[in-house]
Amino acid sequence: MNTAQPVGWRKSSRSAQETDCVEIARLGGGVAVRDSKCREAGYFTVSGVQWRAFVAGIQAGRFDG
Repeated sequence: MNTAQPVGWRKSSRSAQETDCVEIARLGGGVAVRDSKCREAGYFTVSGVQWRAFVAGIQAGRFDG
């Protein structure tokens, strides 16, 4: 069982002073993600490879509406 805890939570730079945003933190070889307005609900994790693919998709505009 992995008992590591996320380290260095930080809010998305695109959130500014908004309340609807996400926070991320390092967790082993991956990333933990949580809702900043409901931190007590916990977080989910993704591998480093998954996180880099997600960020690349954002940068490429794949999620633009």
